[in-house]
Amino acid sequence: MTVQFEDRRLLPIRDKVEAQQRLSFEDGVTLYRSADLLGIGYLANLVRERMHGDTTYFNVNRHINPTDVCVASCRLCAFGKKAKDPNGYTMSLEQVWETAGRGWQEQITEFHIVGGLHPELTLDWFCQMLRGLKERYPSIHLKAFTMVEIGYFARREKISIREVLTRLRDAGMDSLPGGGAEVFSERVRRIICDHKLTGDEWLETARTAHELGLHSNCTMLYGQIENEEDRVDHLVRLRALQDDTNGFVTFIPLAFHPDNTALSHIPKTTGFDDLKNIAVSRLMLDNIPHIKAYWIMMSEKIAQIAQRFGSNDIDGTVVEEKIYHNAGAETSQGMRRQDLLRLIRLAGRTPVERDTLYRPVQRTETHFTVLV
Repeated sequence: MTVQFEDRRLLPIRDKVEAQQRLSFEDGVTLYRSADLLGIGYLANLVRERMHGDTTYFNVNRHINPTDVCVASCRLCAFGKKAKDPNGYTMSLEQVWETAGRGWQEQITEFHIVGGLHPELTLDWFCQMLRGLKERYPSIHLKAFTMVEIGYFARREKISIREVLTRLRDAGMDSLPGGGAEVFSERVRRIICDHKLTGDEWLETARTAHELGLHSNCTMLYGQIENEEDRVDHLVRLRALQDDTNGFVTFIPLAFHPDNTALSHIPKTTGFDDLKNIAVSRLMLDNIPHIKAYWIMMSEKIAQIAQRFGSNDIDGTVVEEKIYHNAGAETSQGMRRQDLLRLIRLAGRTPVERDTLYRPVQRTETHFTVLV
């Protein structure tokens, strides 16, 4: 197939992509500054189909947010609340365990667990939560706690990151989600999330998790106050860590939703922005296997189109998402497995159900089997 590139600056990048050569920082900036979305998408799709053919992955998962009480005051957040806020909530252990199995008929393969930085909940409480989930749902993968939460646990307990991760792993944590990375630029972080880990600390926490045998995802929050160089720097630093550890499973570009935040004056991202971030991510992150189009964040339709712009995953059933919906997301809070299958097929891709580590799942009406 012959493609006419509107932006001639993409031709040297095309040559690198076709030769399977790594793109440079400068290449990444060129991609982000180009308006030739179809040309960039074409290149990203070449890489996507080289790596994954026609397959689009999804999983049957449930989000659990044990608390929205948080000591941080990040300007980008519409989820966290102060301890004295009457609208805040904190589940008991019994409520977490009950929520995990409530009101959902399909057999879930993953619990995705993140929450606020609560001033009173201890590391022992969270370990007990994990043990209780494992006892009640032994076959379900526990993907729990962002690097930011891990760092907070360490500071609160006055122990090392490695000890926190070891204790959580021994209690049942199977892997980590990739949230809280935002953008690694110190300039950006000072403005949007100065209460969180630094970019270097986020990366070192991920490195430690990988060294302990824990896989994780990774993310980037785009569409706030960052520029093109900030985005490329973020991707290159993730790529460098992956060279060292090979611990990242999936990269998820996350669009900033400004509603109900201190940055509500910033305009929302467009479908153009969302597709470009998917495509550039696929082209720059040559060593991270999967790029996810998170349908909750970018809408079902854009997530479908993204399957031709570098993405090979559309996330899962989710069931009850709170963080993005508190920031104004207008998508539904969950989707049934049959709807995900339909969505992927209508995008012209072949759906494959996976577990958290991308092992295919074989399902009958009464049970599922992970094909190792």
